[in-house]
Amino acid sequence: MAVKIADFKPSWWLRSAHLQTLWPVFFKKKHRLDLLVEQVELDDGDFIDLYWSQKDSAKIVLVLHGLEGSLDSHYANGIIYQLEQSGYKPVFMYFRGCSGRVNRLTRAYHSGETGDLSAIVEHIKNRTGHYPYAVVGFSLGANVLLKWLGETGETNPVKKAVAVSVPFILHDAAERLQHGLSKVYREYLLGSLRTTYIEKFKLIESPLHVEVKDLKSFWDYDDKVTAPLHGFDGAQDYYDRCSCRQYLKAIRTPTRIIHSYDDPFMFHATMPGDDELNDCIDLLATRYGGHVGFVSGSNPFATYSWCELKITEFLSVNK
Repeated sequence: MAVKIADFKPSWWLRSAHLQTLWPVFFKKKHRLDLLVEQVELDDGDFIDLYWSQKDSAKIVLVLHGLEGSLDSHYANGIIYQLEQSGYKPVFMYFRGCSGRVNRLTRAYHSGETGDLSAIVEHIKNRTGHYPYAVVGFSLGANVLLKWLGETGETNPVKKAVAVSVPFILHDAAERLQHGLSKVYREYLLGSLRTTYIEKFKLIESPLHVEVKDLKSFWDYDDKVTAPLHGFDGAQDYYDRCSCRQYLKAIRTPTRIIHSYDDPFMFHATMPGDDELNDCIDLLATRYGGHVGFVSGSNPFATYSWCELKITEFLSVNK
């Protein structure tokens, strides 16, 4: 399976990777969503919050957010609305500790945590009588999704999957965010992670002895916090075991990957090669688009998300 260079054309005033990444954060239209929250109890005593669309449809699509993402993230709001308009019933899954409520255990979430995804997929089956039709993941959630698809192979119960702006090699992502204007994203995300850590461990005792305010890179944070909290032997072990690129060849679920070569969270070479894919994977590579950007349209008052169109297009094929 060859990587396809897709036909995405960025808005003429948003050709740079950073403008594509940041414009929708500040200017993309937000839709009013009518969702019902469910607290799902996990076997280890923790919980996860799900937000269910009230759309009457048997085609459930589970949506996974990115690092420190939420329902307010532009991509989450947009795809939930578009899925409803296309006749699906989206369900938004918050990773542990991301819903605005502190989770009970010292552990949290990370880029390779597929056990929680499996548990939620089974929960949806038990609640509704059928598995989700599809799963859509963005950024960190895309890495989790692709890793899970590769781990489960032919036994995976969903019919379709879409992964957007994927950190295929976690070490590359951590390193890329050390350079140039990408340091802006690093500072924002690390600041959010540090705040979440501090607020959480005001309420429960931390097993770690670390000053998170002193952690200035993702490598440092993952080495001192993510890895020890989740059973990894340091940042490199975490990156090596959880990067999804090594799992792609084992995927047996029809899967579309949407990724831009200019993504400021990754290097150009982070994209997998043809020999790492298989016939189940449809990789749409774009020259522009930034990180979860893909904004097109002729003027600032008539923009649309090319990515959302490509997601619903793929899900609708051979319904």
